Amino acid sequence: MQDRYQRTIEYVRISVTDRCNLRCRYCMPEQGVEKMCHADILRFDEILRVIRALSALGVRKVRLTGGEPLVRKGILDLIREIRRIQGIEVISLTTNGVLLPEMAAGLRAAGLDSVNVSLDSLDEETFSFLTRRPLLSRVEEGLRALEEAGFQDTKINCVPLAGVNEADVLKLAELARVKPLNVRYIELMPVGCAYEAGLRGMPMAEVRRRLQEAFGAFSPVRPGVSLRGPAEYVQPAGFVGKLGFIDAMGHKFCQTCNRVRLTAGGFLKLCLHAGTGLDVRELLRAGIDDRELLAALSHAIYNKPAEHHFLEPGEKQDSRYMYQVGG
Repeated sequence: MQDRYQRTIEYVRISVTDRCNLRCRYCMPEQGVEKMCHADILRFDEILRVIRALSALGVRKVRLTGGEPLVRKGILDLIREIRRIQGIEVISLTTNGVLLPEMAAGLRAAGLDSVNVSLDSLDEETFSFLTRRPLLSRVEEGLRALEEAGFQDTKINCVPLAGVNEADVLKLAELARVKPLNVRYIELMPVGCAYEAGLRGMPMAEVRRRLQEAFGAFSPVRPGVSLRGPAEYVQPAGFVGKLGFIDAMGHKFCQTCNRVRLTAGGFLKLCLHAGTGLDVRELLRAGIDDRELLAALSHAIYNKPAEHHFLEPGEKQDSRYMYQVGG
């Protein structure tokens, strides 16, 4: 499936819930967000139907996100069913890691291929400040559980924030020095909660400078299938793992974007920042047949926007879960 700009769309990110067990300052307010009515969230059978249609259009990778996807009851059953869909080659999941100690082995057994863990600090005080929850030890235990379960392509996502977790830029990189982890630094985007909370991102050039100063010159890494996505990967000498940079503001990667997103409420977002898309839930519950669904998805994807417009004035978007951008 190609859009009108000849980009091959082969990747769908699916939010399975709007609920989360953390309250990260750049993601949502302290009291959380207004919860969706249960009936408004896509059922698993509806999600699977959409994935089957997207697979027929050429989608090969599915990433499950939230909110926090591991709080959705039956998530292991969903993964098992996705694994059975012909054409789907990779199933991934982005999580805050809190529930991984109990669930890592089950996720692997269900057929999950890889996990991204959102982790902005290895300091208990900083972690608790950013997430409003004292659960760093749970996330660290979760990383160990992933390793024990046999996951091979674990990624850690960090949003560097000026004056908040700057020291963690180097601390997190140390994890990739000794373990086959991919530590990625994600640029803070100009969205509501972060700025309203008084947070400012570190310039990605500064992040790179500090890493090079500490660990020496970078060797570029040619991305294979497991690393394909928006991140630019490098590997300092002596590192077992890799470092990645996702700076959607400074270096747009729109021209190579290969993904669409399905929200928990069933809206197919064609771009992270665009409000346009397709209300898939409405079509499903109105009784659309498979042929019509395929045509509707194909038409929507063909009209995917050329690029995001984060820097344009007057554009204010829902900032929840904006930082689950990595491949």
